[in-house]
Amino acid sequence: MDTVFGKILRGEIPADIVYEDDRCLAFKDVNPQAPVHILVIPKDAIVGIQGASSNHESLLGHLMLIAAEVARIEGISETGYRCVINAGPDGGQEVHHLHVHVLGGRGMTWPPG
Repeated sequence: MDTVFGKILRGEIPADIVYEDDRCLAFKDVNPQAPVHILVIPKDAIVGIQGASSNHESLLGHLMLIAAEVARIEGISETGYRCVINAGPDGGQEVHHLHVHVLGGRGMTWPPG
């Protein structure tokens, strides 16, 4: 996948990695929208949640569990955080590679956007 996330996965662009395993990578967003803003991406090339299928069920669950682990690593699991997945242009998706935003370190407002 020739996106910025694909380049990060291939090591072509550096990233401030906070977690990695054989299925996903989590790193700090370069344009943070909160004091803590981590992106969790699958190593599989999936355009977005809208491109996922039942074959990805286990991976999708894994991404959410890792989002919770990242919140623990970053020290925001007790105070609270938000997980966001943007889908398509109207959903605000800018990079066409599935990713979970983990946002925290401040109070979140509602509605989000």
